[in-house]
Amino acid sequence: MHSGPTLVHHGLAAALALGLVFGASPRVAAAQNAQGSQQHAAGAEHQHGAGHQHDPSHHAQHHGDNPIVIAIHGGAGTIRRGSMTPEMEQAYRAKLEEALRAGYAVLQQGGTSLDAVVAAIVILEDSPLFNAGKGAVFTNAGTNELDSSIMDGATLRAGAVAGVKTVKNPIRLARAVMEKSPHVMMAGAGAEAFAAEQGLEIVDPSYFFTEARWEALQRAKAQEAERPVLRDEEEGAAETDAGARSLGAADAAPDAGAHDVAFPDDYKFGTVGAVALDRYGNLAAGTSTGGMTNKRWGRIGDSPIIGAGTYASNESCAVSATGHGEFFIRNVVAYDICARMRYLGLSLQEAADQVVMQRLVEQGGEGGVIAIDRQGNIAMPFNTEGMYRGYIDRDGNLVVEIYKD
Repeated sequence: MHSGPTLVHHGLAAALALGLVFGASPRVAAAQNAQGSQQHAAGAEHQHGAGHQHDPSHHAQHHGDNPIVIAIHGGAGTIRRGSMTPEMEQAYRAKLEEALRAGYAVLQQGGTSLDAVVAAIVILEDSPLFNAGKGAVFTNAGTNELDSSIMDGATLRAGAVAGVKTVKNPIRLARAVMEKSPHVMMAGAGAEAFAAEQGLEIVDPSYFFTEARWEALQRAKAQEAERPVLRDEEEGAAETDAGARSLGAADAAPDAGAHDVAFPDDYKFGTVGAVALDRYGNLAAGTSTGGMTNKRWGRIGDSPIIGAGTYASNESCAVSATGHGEFFIRNVVAYDICARMRYLGLSLQEAADQVVMQRLVEQGGEGGVIAIDRQGNIAMPFNTEGMYRGYIDRDGNLVVEIYKD
């Protein structure tokens, strides 16, 4: 048994042609060009499993020597085969594949990695299956508070939002913060006012109500009443099996109603994210979440924190994380992976494994990451029972996986 698939591929030896980088200054382009000639690929070719499919359109994926790659996740946690019916599993797989294909189509058509990341995450935000957007969990007060972030690896620009309640797609708002304001992070009512000014879709808070998430809040409150005071570490251990409810065959469908959905680890692990590499050699990462069930006091996790839940730099890699946010913030997980590549010369898989499978495990921090480097290598380590995840690699192979084995 291992933490997840080893998805590191041999990279291209040629330096990336960065004169095509959109929006990058000559200084940035020069730095990226130098870095592109220095980075190396490592690891063995992935042995594709049952989730492997071949995309016949892969011949259109290259522009010069630059591959296009996308990877996504839909959260990590106690996700076991026994907790879902085959129909429910298929619903998750179908939605993950839909998100992958949406992002990959953008890349095939010459779109940027930022465009692809947003396209993939919007699909997941609009589904009640995942704890982001429509499927967001409830706070202790019975509201939904959404967080998101995005980062451009070419320029190190970033945008993030926290605690928004009326923005249909927080990932779009995070991008607007990055591109349409001088700021990196906005929160609460101010972020919502900015969203309205930018013409983003605003919804009534009732849009985010789903029966299954509401029931999860009631379970959390009942459990809290039995053990009212817990440290973070104790809370994580006690809640890790909070509950996937299996569905009947008639209930499960890719766009099943919210009351039809089973949610492993309602409390901490639900998050969605995407990382991408475009034909111009640029990386991007994005993450979106509804946070933690029964959260109080305006609690913010790692998802909107640049460096913790999201990070991208063309000098190293792009990372989106999912897990127990407090641990990911303390360990600056996304940035740490990139830093280990840049300063220690580690491969993507080595850096990701050190952080997720060693440092976090030593501290009791549960979760996982998806990551891509500029050669198109992919890493997806996680230290939980499962992680909703998938990718389309530089050869056009589509893989969607859920469980550890």
